[in-house]
Amino acid sequence: MQSFNFKKLTSDAATAFNRAVQYTEEKLGSAEKTELDAQFENLSERADKTKIWTEKILKQTESVLQPNPNIRLEEFVYNKLEKLDPSVKRPAEKETNHEILGVSLVGAGYDIGPGTAYGTALIKCGETEQRIGHAEKECMHKVHSHFLIPLRTFLDGDMKTIQKERKILETKRLDLDACKNRLRKAKSQESHTNAEAELRIAQSDFDRQTEITKLLLEGVSSAHANHLRCLNDYVEAEMFYYGRSYEMMQSLQKDLSSSVLANPGINMTQLYPDIPNNTMSSNGAAARKARVLYDYDAANSRELSLLADEVSAS
Repeated sequence: MQSFNFKKLTSDAATAFNRAVQYTEEKLGSAEKTELDAQFENLSERADKTKIWTEKILKQTESVLQPNPNIRLEEFVYNKLEKLDPSVKRPAEKETNHEILGVSLVGAGYDIGPGTAYGTALIKCGETEQRIGHAEKECMHKVHSHFLIPLRTFLDGDMKTIQKERKILETKRLDLDACKNRLRKAKSQESHTNAEAELRIAQSDFDRQTEITKLLLEGVSSAHANHLRCLNDYVEAEMFYYGRSYEMMQSLQKDLSSSVLANPGINMTQLYPDIPNNTMSSNGAAARKARVLYDYDAANSRELSLLADEVSAS
């Protein structure tokens, strides 16, 4: 048993040495290199591009969902810990910025006075922001499960397998070229016969590994089709979130507009300077309004006495 292990160790060391020599001679330009066909090279290039861009898309999408790098790091650590120990418990899910803003607005509204127009508006705004925050969380969960996880699974599964098989193919290619080199250098009949036998084995191993790797590389097309479906799910999640947010803000704006119109102490022209004033005077001309800044007592019969904050129309 010890003799067998020693022989295997010696054989492995010799093989590794031959690969190293072949690799070095190729770099120096003193040895020939077996080239793979153009189709295989195109498949390899496509796989490399897919890996690079999938990693970038994954990273940037995570940055969009969670702009805070410290929280992203925390989530990364917990992901690693959960793989090592499933019993590890994550801390409670953090509130979104919309939810935090909503809490502040609601608190301000109740403190200022829910019976006042401003206090009521603050509460309505806060509740809307909180609902938008909840919708944002739902969107994040869907993007995570339907987009990020499939992409990460592809990188950790199929792509790692492809990279592993390509490395094996490269070692088989080095073995093959080393055998070819020994055959060319063989001088005696015996060494020539042995080199031919080794070459046939190396060629068979290389061809078999080439087919295995090629099948895996062709499978990238299926991965692209799956990623396309995931991308569609991502767009649907974003569209649903932004659509709901728009509807909620539109409803809030209508409520606030009604409150503004019902409160004579608010100058609509100041709040909405871009909205044209369609109020018409009795003669058909557009009426002009102005807010009085200070009390004023009329000096004669042709002037008006005015009070501060009074709205005057002409």
